[in-house]
Amino acid sequence: MSIDLLPGHARPPRPAQRIFCNRTLNLRSIQAIGFDMDYTLVHYHQDRWEARAYQHCKDKLLAKGYPVGELAFDPELGMLGLILDTELGNLVKANRFGYVKRACHGTKLMEFEAMRRAYESTVVDLGDKRWVFVNTLFGLSESCMYMQLVDLFDQKKLEGVMGYSKVYDLVRQNLDAAHMEGALKAEIMADPDRFVDLDPDLAPALEDLKHAGKKLVLITNSEWFYTKSMMSYCFDRSLGGRGWRSLFDLVIVSARKPAFFSERMPAFEVIDDDGRLIPAPGRLELGKSYLGANARLVEQSLGIPGDDILYVGDHIFADVNVSKSFYRWRTGLIVRELERELDALESFKPTQAELTKLMAQKEEMEHRYSLLRLLAQRVEQGYGARPEGVELGKVRAEMRELRSQLVALDERIAPHAKAAGELNNPRWGLLLRTGNDKSHLARQIEKHADVYTSRVSNFLHSTPFVYLRSPRGSLPHDSGPTGGVND
Repeated sequence: MSIDLLPGHARPPRPAQRIFCNRTLNLRSIQAIGFDMDYTLVHYHQDRWEARAYQHCKDKLLAKGYPVGELAFDPELGMLGLILDTELGNLVKANRFGYVKRACHGTKLMEFEAMRRAYESTVVDLGDKRWVFVNTLFGLSESCMYMQLVDLFDQKKLEGVMGYSKVYDLVRQNLDAAHMEGALKAEIMADPDRFVDLDPDLAPALEDLKHAGKKLVLITNSEWFYTKSMMSYCFDRSLGGRGWRSLFDLVIVSARKPAFFSERMPAFEVIDDDGRLIPAPGRLELGKSYLGANARLVEQSLGIPGDDILYVGDHIFADVNVSKSFYRWRTGLIVRELERELDALESFKPTQAELTKLMAQKEEMEHRYSLLRLLAQRVEQGYGARPEGVELGKVRAEMRELRSQLVALDERIAPHAKAAGELNNPRWGLLLRTGNDKSHLARQIEKHADVYTSRVSNFLHSTPFVYLRSPRGSLPHDSGPTGGVND
């Protein structure tokens, strides 16, 4: 007689609740887990948060006399994983090799030929300051404002701004100023119900990890007052009066990532709720909160080597890449938009099955057409092996018939292919794909994140004892025709 499983765990998690693995990770061997806060433990209603960030930036530009009064935030203009080309004033989507597959100039989609001319000899290199990777959801307001200001620049309405790179500098400086002044965070703290997307499974997921023997560490760039406010709002109601601090063995605020991982910054202990500080020489004490500090000090204080620490964050470079590069910490990336993508793919499965079948037919017909074309060539020019008595006219007649069938088949394929290209976002398509290929974002995730998932609470479904195995890597020769559609 089998034992009843825990509520909600009787079936495997749905796709949007899964943890996906690039590099095999045995969670049983992980002794400590570090978490970022914003868009990792604390999720926001994205459109509301980014609309306010956009508005603060817009207000600053208005105060300086720029003609942005008619502009409004459009969350569909861009998405995570796109890349700003500050040299040409474009927003682009590139595949894993860095080749641009879709592009907008300002807010206008570029026609294929215009895009090809602009990028036929260009490969996106994120190490070049020309390119700005939209790799967190905080970048959506920035990319929207940049695209709109490019339109104004082209209309010669941005007096004194010299070039598309200066347009980007204008956006970046004013958006940074809005964040630094704290007005946006003050709005969020004053009305968290409006901005914060609560996850009822998050506290139970962290409790499972903690009671399974993991040391939990909060490492955030946010200030103490904001961290305390957001964490209290998100967790205290779920913990029966124990408070959010009871979940974490260490809390580190104002961590200044990525410098947290690459420099030996000093630590200061936060001694009260008002955020008063005293120097913290030597080790960090478990159960306390600190400002600053560094990754080496965390390792020493926990007594745990880097490869037994998992760090989970939403920023590929500030959280994931740098923690792996300097200290060999294992890495987990939170990709919130993955839920929307996986749900879209799930609903598209019947259409995708039909599309795959039609593409397989097309490949078979194209292969026969190519063989007929080669046969006609050999008959006409009188060389090579060919059937006895074959008539050129009959070969060409079959070619015409087959071409007609291919045209008809393409007409059946076209609406399915269009729908596939508009999944998740009607302008940019899927987050992690460009046609059949991986997107540049997918390549960065594959390169830097050991595991990735849509939210931290998905650990609840996998349990603290899961052995996450990376799938066998596929190569083009591993299977037959894929039946996919290229951009």
